Amino acid sequence: MTAAEGEPELPPTQSSWAPGRPVAVHATLATLRRGGGDPAYRLERDGTVWRTCRTPLGPATLRLSSAPADGEVRVTAWGAGAGWAVDAVPDLLGRRDDPDGFAPEHPVLRDAWRHAPGWRVPRTGLVMEALVAAAIEQKVTGQEAFAGWRALVLRFGEVAPGPGRDLGMRVVPSAQQWAQIPSWEWLRAGVDGARSATAVRAAQVAGRLEQTVDMDHAQAERRLRSVAGVGVWTAAEVRQRAHGDADAVSFGDYHQAKNIGWALTGTPVDDDGLAELLEPYRPHRYRVQRLLELAGATRPRRGPRMSPRTHLPRR
Repeated sequence: MTAAEGEPELPPTQSSWAPGRPVAVHATLATLRRGGGDPAYRLERDGTVWRTCRTPLGPATLRLSSAPADGEVRVTAWGAGAGWAVDAVPDLLGRRDDPDGFAPEHPVLRDAWRHAPGWRVPRTGLVMEALVAAAIEQKVTGQEAFAGWRALVLRFGEVAPGPGRDLGMRVVPSAQQWAQIPSWEWLRAGVDGARSATAVRAAQVAGRLEQTVDMDHAQAERRLRSVAGVGVWTAAEVRQRAHGDADAVSFGDYHQAKNIGWALTGTPVDDDGLAELLEPYRPHRYRVQRLLELAGATRPRRGPRMSPRTHLPRR
């Protein structure tokens, strides 16, 4: 039973973090938002970010706001996992990300880096949160993936603790809950059997996958990819978010190779070309990818956007 159903609400946990550098809260955390309607993420006009998460100690609602004049980020959290979530904020905002040695000479990339002084690679430490979302996003349009994520979290997620409840937010399901969602409910959310099977298989071995946050990046990738349906792209998407891996490139993505190639050479490339192009930037290859995204460096589109599939049942 949640506090919304009658339990007394735990008092909020408050803290602040002064990293001694600028912190762009939303820019850093934006990859955790699965579309503008994500019930686990909310952005206020003043830049305040509300985020829910399921920590090892329970659900939490997290409120993060930047106070540049004081050189700090102010944090308030509610729920059983509040203490864990507050303690994880520095890593969430990039404390472990080390950009030393990253000195791009390409003018587009150099400008992108100069205009993003407060951005770092986030590290949530929460593997299943990232993996299920990535599985839902496999080989479909963003519109379709975000709609599926939203439907499932609203349907099976827990009411957010604290003010998150009044904002209509939800906490993502636990691994056990993901594993128990019936196949027809995945289909009603627009998630086909291949993607839902990957998510369920991952949920069934969630404990082993969560251990990857304490492994080196090569070991983590091997264990993630030991789950059928988790390939190079899905593992990279997880490592970027849960592990804070600044070198995890989204190979296999429909747009990334073309966009990065166009931004750096004026010509779209394939994955082989992308690997060659990014090789000199190790161990910062994902840093290149994300900085170009933040700079809006995408190739011109000359054709119609991909349309969502319509053959799956929906509500």
